[in-house]
Amino acid sequence: TMTSLASVGSRRTAQAYSAAMLLSACGDAMGYKNGEWEFCFDGSRLHAAVERMGGLNNLNITLPHFRVSDDTVMHMATAKALIAKATAPDEEQLYLQLAREYCDCMNYMAGRSPGDCTSFSCNDLIDTGGYKIEFNDRGGGCGGAMRSMCIGMVFWQPHQLKRLVSTAVEAGRMTHNHPTGYLGSLASAYFASLALQGQPLEKWGAELLQTALPAAWKYVEETGRDLAENKRHWPYFSTAWANYLRQRGLLDGRGPAQFKQPYGPAERDAFYKSLSYSGWGGASGHDAPMIAYDALLFACSAGSSGGGDEGSGEQWLRLCEAAVLHGGDNDSTGAIACCLYGLLNGGLEGVPDGHHSGLEFRSELASLGEQLHQVSEQL
Repeated sequence: TMTSLASVGSRRTAQAYSAAMLLSACGDAMGYKNGEWEFCFDGSRLHAAVERMGGLNNLNITLPHFRVSDDTVMHMATAKALIAKATAPDEEQLYLQLAREYCDCMNYMAGRSPGDCTSFSCNDLIDTGGYKIEFNDRGGGCGGAMRSMCIGMVFWQPHQLKRLVSTAVEAGRMTHNHPTGYLGSLASAYFASLALQGQPLEKWGAELLQTALPAAWKYVEETGRDLAENKRHWPYFSTAWANYLRQRGLLDGRGPAQFKQPYGPAERDAFYKSLSYSGWGGASGHDAPMIAYDALLFACSAGSSGGGDEGSGEQWLRLCEAAVLHGGDNDSTGAIACCLYGLLNGGLEGVPDGHHSGLEFRSELASLGEQLHQVSEQL
């Protein structure tokens, strides 16, 4: 049912890894629009604004109007830590490096709207010099989910699942110590690994529930931190995902995904809102990767009228419409979805030049992608 996605071999290339880093930044910068679009709650108004600017195809994602937000700065921090320490013999070295990079990157957050939970947690990490913070009843936001995709690009092989899980959980809970928050980190990383394994998109959600979540609970239990609180708050994430997959006809992982027609900006806004914890679609750890996943299904799967056959250029535009140009937390859903698309697409083919050639941090993002690829080959 999936068409015009790149072969698995071309996904596992330096070119694809660089595209993943670049397109993630594109989705983030486009959705953020210097705060103006992230905090606009009506997707139809965003579509109208894009038309006034000459249409999605002609958007120039570059400074000063489209700086990247906290999502990209933190995804780059995750990448830097992995490049430095993923091959270290002791996993704790990687966690400490992640904590250091997250704290350091807070110096680059002026004008990028970092989340409160992340900011407060980084202050705690700076005070303790470690990577462990206290459990946080309000730590269910999407700050972990939006920056963890590259973890799954490094630990993508099935036999590396334990490493992916432990790294994604620790990377998430060093700022978002709540299952809804750090399981979002796991979902983003896990989806990147499934893209690289060549698992069909329709299976990803079911695999998350059947494979990744049980492995995560095992890890959380083994490490033994905040067990009572984790147990109490654990069910929300999987219940939300099971409900979503049921609505799409994907609970068994078979597909094709079921989309009600029509499914335009207003319908998507309403659907995304229905998935959310507090009315802002994509602002939490469960629904940021969920909306990203849903947008990929919408853009790439044959079941979604018009999805599928029209080639990568059309797919990319449909992805931006569904993952980025909506009334929710659109820079985070965009950062996740567009990163995964870079892998699925095996590069930048079909993406308008103006969407990536002038990106803030472009050369650094491309280079981080290449280095992540090298690290993945060393493990």
